Amino acid sequence: MIELTGDHLTIEQLVAIARDKVSVSWSEQARRRVVKSRELVENIVRDKRTVYGINTGFGKLSDMRIEEADVDKLQVNLLMSHACGVGEPFSCDVVRAMMTLRINALIQGYSGIRPETIEQMMLYLNEDIVPVVYEQGSLGASGDLVPLAHMALPLIGMGEVRYKGTIMDAGKALKMANIEPIDALHAKEGLALINGTQAMSAVLALAVYDAQYLLEVANKNAALVYEALRGIVDALDERVHAVRKQPGQIAVAQTIRTLLEGSKNVTKQAQLRVQDAYAIRCTPQVHGATMDALDHARLVVEREMNAVTDNPVIMDNGDAISAGNFHGQPIALVADYVAIAVAELANIAERRLERLVNPHLNEGLPPFLVQEKGLHSGFMIVQYAAASLVSENKSLAHPASVDSIPSSGNQEDHVSMGTIAARKALSITKHTREVLAMELMTVAQALDFRGKETLSPSNRKTYDALRKHVPFVSEDRIMKPLIDACTGVLKRREL
Repeated sequence: MIELTGDHLTIEQLVAIARDKVSVSWSEQARRRVVKSRELVENIVRDKRTVYGINTGFGKLSDMRIEEADVDKLQVNLLMSHACGVGEPFSCDVVRAMMTLRINALIQGYSGIRPETIEQMMLYLNEDIVPVVYEQGSLGASGDLVPLAHMALPLIGMGEVRYKGTIMDAGKALKMANIEPIDALHAKEGLALINGTQAMSAVLALAVYDAQYLLEVANKNAALVYEALRGIVDALDERVHAVRKQPGQIAVAQTIRTLLEGSKNVTKQAQLRVQDAYAIRCTPQVHGATMDALDHARLVVEREMNAVTDNPVIMDNGDAISAGNFHGQPIALVADYVAIAVAELANIAERRLERLVNPHLNEGLPPFLVQEKGLHSGFMIVQYAAASLVSENKSLAHPASVDSIPSSGNQEDHVSMGTIAARKALSITKHTREVLAMELMTVAQALDFRGKETLSPSNRKTYDALRKHVPFVSEDRIMKPLIDACTGVLKRREL
């Protein structure tokens, strides 16, 4: 079980909750903060102070005062009216991450929500009752209103959920689980549930987690390609990278040097040729830049995972300050950065793959890595498929954060598009996994022709791990199952 405090959640813990379904609890200190914050909201209602989101309308309607008798109904109306999502549902791991992050924000005690409402969301998370949340509809300010509304509706028995592998009405699922929905939402609770950046943050956190592993895979692939194409190791000399002073580049060069220790395939300058092509020679520079981008993204995402993104923010002294912490710009910019950085991993990987199969570039290996050429096409179309994904990534990598469109009667006149940016980053990450899988199975095929006995010990381990699932291709066969098997190795993190 992972105890949520509001302050120290890491991406690894989030993944454990989202994907491995580790249970959550919350600290007693966090509970005390929430109780105090709720008392402050109730004081506002009792004193009849006019405070946005508690006894006013929303967005352009914020100047409309709501009668005390309608304050609770206002919160339910908010969830229903904002549940405008379209497109495909987010995957369960994204929604579970979203729920976790919203809980982690609320328990910091600046939102005015009741402890019972938070405990209801924790109960759903621990019982794996996952709201159906649609991918499209968020502008990324005022936070992720649309997806979070879909996430919150099941708390009061509305909307849809996934339960025991089936999408069903929330009320039906709660009856099956013998759980009662909360009876009502009270002042500010509806707004507290939906005013935040937790959809975009959840998506991007998972993308960063996956991308950082894919960078490790890309480095292993590159080391194997060095062996298959008799790469020149002088380009990895630590002195060269030290004078560039870029930490990612230095680290990647060190990693590939270590992976190649003991190889009998790699060469030195002028032994076979003077220089390698950029796709080989510049791997540390390209992979290293991606490494630095992902390290920066992790820093920003983990800050946001432990942030208060409400509006208004209920301060310890009872001040309710309307501001803009819901604006997704920090996540939007970083999501676009991740999208571009990960797209480049696929870009250079496809170029290495092309060099492996192209008889004019592959240093004497068989054309398209099949012995009986002409009758068999071998890995020719594997490169096509990789090129297709790389090209699609280039379209997806166009920044979303530079766009904005006014909403809510021009009251909300600059938005981040952060959720679109995060979704694109996750899509690019999935495509890049496929490209790296194609490169990996292709380089393994090349090494069977080159001679696996001369591999470095580290590279032999990688080769053997793949060959447990993907065999040598001696003649044409349906390649899709092989690609899927190799992708599965990467999904399971078996390298």
